[in-house]
Amino acid sequence: MRPTVLEALAFGRAELSPSISPDVDAQVMLCHVMQCNPTRLHVSPELELDDEQWQQFSHLIDRRKQGEPVAHLTGSRGFWTLDLLVDKSTLIPRPDTELLVSLALSKIQPQMNVIDLGTGTGAIALSLAAEKTSIQVTASDYSFAALQLAKKNARKHALDNVSFINMSWLAGFQPGSFDLVVSNPPYIEKLDPHLTQGDVRFEPVSALVSGEDGLDDIRQIVTQAAKCLKQHGWLLIEHGFDQSARVQQLFADAGFDKISAHQDFGGQDRAVMGQLTL
Repeated sequence: MRPTVLEALAFGRAELSPSISPDVDAQVMLCHVMQCNPTRLHVSPELELDDEQWQQFSHLIDRRKQGEPVAHLTGSRGFWTLDLLVDKSTLIPRPDTELLVSLALSKIQPQMNVIDLGTGTGAIALSLAAEKTSIQVTASDYSFAALQLAKKNARKHALDNVSFINMSWLAGFQPGSFDLVVSNPPYIEKLDPHLTQGDVRFEPVSALVSGEDGLDDIRQIVTQAAKCLKQHGWLLIEHGFDQSARVQQLFADAGFDKISAHQDFGGQDRAVMGQLTL
């Protein structure tokens, strides 16, 4: 007898019980296998999987038990209003980073030039471009593979107000190039024990680690943004939960004003924003 949706979900939940979110993980992978949305699973629990679907689902469950991220197993992750292609070349978009999109949208005006540094999948850049079609967004990344993935995501969502450039932060841009700079850069300390735990084990270290204190890349971005932003332009950076005070000081030292700290959905310090008024 072939397993039903209800039985498959029970199997997945039991196999993944040691993980943080066995219910969600099993549901996402079953939806991927059956090419359906979660609603269908709930309204048709008696639906049977065919042999190929069951084999594929069982295989995904086995890989997830070994720690592989669900986004890598399904090849996609939802972010803001977009469904993004994901692979091992870059970070998996996380819900907390949607805070950057929300904050950026609060400052964006028509016709602005915006840049997303270290764009990865293109999550931030493409979300802003989709919400504000009159602006011009530049998505930059030092990783060529990540940039190619971001381009695929832009094509998938038919976004034509985004350009892409293979570059390290803002090193190649002229003064006064942008109205807003936004970035979710590497900010983990070199010896942070979390690097050997969870999904980050399967993500590129170069997109996670930034020197002894985790702030090497943020220092570069703040310094360069002070030169590349237009007067009254905004800088917005994601950081680690315990780095807010130090990042705010970097902003102040570089001449930024109206500096503010912002918390993620879990109540942790997650982003700093400031305006260039020099």
